[in-house]
Amino acid sequence: MSSILFSILGVYIFILIGFIAKMSFKEQIDDKTITLVNVYFLQLFLTFWGLLIRPIDITLLYAPSLYLLIVAFVVVVAAFGAKFLFENKKEYSIATVAAIIGNTGNLGIPINIAIFGEASIPYTTVVNLVNVFVVYTIGVFYYSRGSFDTRTSLLNIIKLPILWAALLAIALSIYGYEPSANVLNTLMMGAYASMTMQLFLFGIYLYGTKIAEINKTLVLWVLTLKFLLLPFIAFIILSRIDIEPMIKGIIFIELMMPLAVANVNLASLYDCNPRVVTALIFLSSVLFLGIIFIAVKLLAFL
Repeated sequence: MSSILFSILGVYIFILIGFIAKMSFKEQIDDKTITLVNVYFLQLFLTFWGLLIRPIDITLLYAPSLYLLIVAFVVVVAAFGAKFLFENKKEYSIATVAAIIGNTGNLGIPINIAIFGEASIPYTTVVNLVNVFVVYTIGVFYYSRGSFDTRTSLLNIIKLPILWAALLAIALSIYGYEPSANVLNTLMMGAYASMTMQLFLFGIYLYGTKIAEINKTLVLWVLTLKFLLLPFIAFIILSRIDIEPMIKGIIFIELMMPLAVANVNLASLYDCNPRVVTALIFLSSVLFLGIIFIAVKLLAFL
């Protein structure tokens, strides 16, 4: 259990640095510029590094397929239910998509290693790959809908270079391309810079965010989806499927991850109340510190 806790706290150090930086320099730090640099440039390195660091094994796709099925079902439920609760377009977008974009990468992978060992890495890698596509298709669409019409939101998906980079990286991996050590080192530098900047950006938006002023219904809705409805649906589906217990556990734990900082990137990029999204990520991250231990106990019943 201590290894899980240290995996979480290690990530939060960079959030604290971002918070202190914004508190110290205030308007001298431009939030939007950091978002643009990260989304349009550094995350390309993260995408290539994550997908080329080890060959993609098609036989592993059962786990991410289940993950995607559960996520898609919850999005449909969330989109339907949010219509009756949120008239504001931006709140509706956040209510629909925020809960399904979890931190499956820089938090989910180390936590699964702590629980299941290094045997979990191939599965968490492909689950994280699917999550990348969820973020930059469903996530981009709904966060864009907070400020734009449907057509523009669909075009925004195509405009982002990350999706094309992911498709190219997958094609190269399937083709059998193995990057040299020098290429991997370069990609790794950009990847770690991107992950650090995402956490740093979260800390920046956290400064000045007033949780008490956020719509309480929105907070309750998103956190209920994240930590009650999503795991309940996942538990029901996974408990009725005959697959290896470790794979079930990995899918369940990945779905339990708190809201990803990628939510802030997209909310900032498309002007969809990024400080509200920041508060939701913060609250989910705090709750997660206790919920993860309950989730680990539930693994025995899958």
